[in-house]
Amino acid sequence: MSDMLLTAYNGAILGPIAKLLGLVMNGIYQLMAMIGIENVGLSIIIFTLVVYLCLFPLTYKQQKFSKLSQKMQPELQAIQKKYNGKKDQASMMAMNEETQAVYQKYGVSMMGSCAQMLIQMPLLLALYRVFMNVPAYVSGVKGNFTELVNGIMATSGFQDKMSQLVTDLRIVTMPSADFTVMDKTALANSTVDVLYKMNSAGWDKLQEMFPSLADMIDATYEAVEHVNTFIVYNISDTPWQIITSNFENRNFIMVFAAVLIPVISYLTQVLNIKMMPQPEASNASNNGNSDAMAQQMKMMNNMMPLFSLVMCFTVPVGLGIYWIAGAVVRTVQQFLLNKHFEKIDLEDIIKKNQEKAKKKREKMGIAENQISNAAKINTRKLSDNAAKANMSSAEKELQLEKARTAQAKAKQGSMAAKANMVREFNERNSRK
Repeated sequence: MSDMLLTAYNGAILGPIAKLLGLVMNGIYQLMAMIGIENVGLSIIIFTLVVYLCLFPLTYKQQKFSKLSQKMQPELQAIQKKYNGKKDQASMMAMNEETQAVYQKYGVSMMGSCAQMLIQMPLLLALYRVFMNVPAYVSGVKGNFTELVNGIMATSGFQDKMSQLVTDLRIVTMPSADFTVMDKTALANSTVDVLYKMNSAGWDKLQEMFPSLADMIDATYEAVEHVNTFIVYNISDTPWQIITSNFENRNFIMVFAAVLIPVISYLTQVLNIKMMPQPEASNASNNGNSDAMAQQMKMMNNMMPLFSLVMCFTVPVGLGIYWIAGAVVRTVQQFLLNKHFEKIDLEDIIKKNQEKAKKKREKMGIAENQISNAAKINTRKLSDNAAKANMSSAEKELQLEKARTAQAKAKQGSMAAKANMVREFNERNSRK
């Protein structure tokens, strides 16, 4: 059982990312163990710091885009006002061309920071997977369970007992623990997953189910508690579990400590959002869409801290520590970025971006000219068609009369003359 592999998340996209992040966290835990500090909570804080430092270049690009977006908003609003209410295709194409010209002027992409967000989101979701199942990724934590898992699996009927334990304690693992399979590795994985998710009361119940392993259970609990205890918290417990168990025992200090995790998570999220640059309000008649987006962003900024507050009561304390640490790191980053952008010259950045865009256009010169010419031709055709559609009946009749006169003067043997002969033939037959 020493080579036991735990249940890691095997999703096609997040699975490999989670395993890579797990290797990093395992390395941090082992380095800390070398100096005599074996603590998952502290490892989570250091790991969070490392991850956000790695993401800092993307964060910087997002902030720079936000500043440039605020700078070019008046020009974009002027274009929207110019074409306000015009829904014809020619006007829409012209508006898009002018909008693209503004983005090119400032050297930014119309996609904005979407690419950065697409990179960050899988990383943050994969982190959640790692923190929800630490032993699967951190070998030092896994080793604390090996001897007890061997003893449990050597006990007759252990599968039914472990299944009953999961039901009684309402333990949720990812993936779900399955004690109906016959594969020993899978059974060992599920056993460790359940043991790691158990709260303090769960270990007491485990002793009742496996009385012959009482000494081994005590030793394992002490080892796990040592690596899982952060300040006064067992990071495997949820704040709600801590509140309910300690409220019954009238241990109100622990109840207060448990409430602090969701509250601190909420406050740090709010502080982080307050530090971030907010979209500026605009004249609704000029830029109603931008105002609608700003309102949606404001609502989301209000909801996210509340979501963190509620969720922190029901997820392990370890995940709450991650949310708090992440919010604190982002707040410090945002403070430094705000100071940085107050000092830099945006005009200089715009000039450099324009030079980069110019070089790209020079490399794409032929294709760009072709696209530009095609756009002009299409616009001219659309304008001609629009003009014809807007002719009065008198103007149309005048145009038809001019066409008939031109056909009547057609040279003998020409296509127009032959068309006249066919028309005259059809008219004579229709009179018969």
